[in-house]
Amino acid sequence: VQLQASGGGSVQAGGSLRLSCSISGQAFSSAAMGWFRQAPGKEREFVCAITWRVGSTYYADSVKGRFTASRDNAKNTVYLQMNFLKPEDTAVYYCATSPGMKGLLSWNEYDYWGQGTQVTVSS
Repeated sequence: VQLQASGGGSVQAGGSLRLSCSISGQAFSSAAMGWFRQAPGKEREFVCAITWRVGSTYYADSVKGRFTASRDNAKNTVYLQMNFLKPEDTAVYYCATSPGMKGLLSWNEYDYWGQGTQVTVSS
């Protein structure tokens, strides 16, 4: 299973970015996808998660109302629309697959990870 994240970049505060994560590989089977981020010197933190079948979404309080996760089951792709970006959103963003729907807020419940894409928000 391979995950390819893209869409990162540099924007000014208040701007928007849309991240994509495409999944490929044989025997791909996951219940949900998650987005995490890691800023320099900080631990990896949960951003949001979305389930494949129903599209239920879960967000960290820090991004609720600003970020929106979506998925395209036919393309095996998930998206993260990020609006009203803040400098504190600056981080490397990772997508990951989860085999189940429990513990989606915890990074160690995910089994496959993308390579990460850098998001930089300047003030």
